[in-house]
Amino acid sequence: MTPLEILKKTYGYDAFRSVQAEVIDHIIAGGSAFLVMPTGGGKSLCYQIPSLCREGIGIIISPLIALMQDQSESAVSEVFASVRAGDLDMLYVAPERLLMPTFLNFLAEIKVALFAIDEAHCVSQWGHDFRPHYQALEVLAKRFPMVPRIALTATADTPTRNDIILRLGLQNGRTFITGFDRPNIHYEIAAKENTKKQILNFIKSKHHNDSGIIYCLSRKKTEETAQWLCDEGYQALPYHAGMNPQNRNHNQARFLREDGIIMVATIAFGMGIDKPDVRFVIHLSLPKNIEA
Repeated sequence: MTPLEILKKTYGYDAFRSVQAEVIDHIIAGGSAFLVMPTGGGKSLCYQIPSLCREGIGIIISPLIALMQDQSESAVSEVFASVRAGDLDMLYVAPERLLMPTFLNFLAEIKVALFAIDEAHCVSQWGHDFRPHYQALEVLAKRFPMVPRIALTATADTPTRNDIILRLGLQNGRTFITGFDRPNIHYEIAAKENTKKQILNFIKSKHHNDSGIIYCLSRKKTEETAQWLCDEGYQALPYHAGMNPQNRNHNQARFLREDGIIMVATIAFGMGIDKPDVRFVIHLSLPKNIEA
């Protein structure tokens, strides 16, 4: 099937948007690319459809928390068997898993359709979500030079974009930038007066029963704010690096699974969290950089 036929039959859309068709055709033809497109703009189609059109399996590298959980060797062996049998069109993997020697050797034994590096701003030290394992993904260009690669992000300024292209070896690929403006997101800055009163008025008037995140600079403030919100009748949970890992993972799972949960956290929380109904984010203090 053609990309458009796949779009209609598999995804239920009649036409591509923005530069989707151009990016998809470029990747199918064997080219590499860097794509900046707003969240909700349809980035995933730019690697999913080429994965379905090209021979082999699409390997999608993502920082999602769900991909970083410990997995038994038997489960990994089952996935390897499914890939070898041709049962899978795409495989999502965390960078930490992909960079293991056993996984890289496995990739060398199979036909890879493409590598898609999602949340590519994690590659750059200029980005607000830098992750060292992402920088090591430069190995893909060296070990699999004939496999097309596409790096994707919704947020990358000029220094970050240049860094991503350099570190992932995409200098000879094409760059597609559609911007990262999100008209559905409203930014508001308010002078601190009575912080607790301001938070309550904001939640009650605009986001009653909604899920949201409140960022604090210290672990102590995180605990205090979560307890205060609970005392006010809200479902609030703390999250910071100093917590017992079991309790931290439990709170994270509740936030992802349940409605109306407010997560009060340090910057240890956020990267890799995939929750579609987060309706507000509050920073109790100015974040360390404007991108945060």
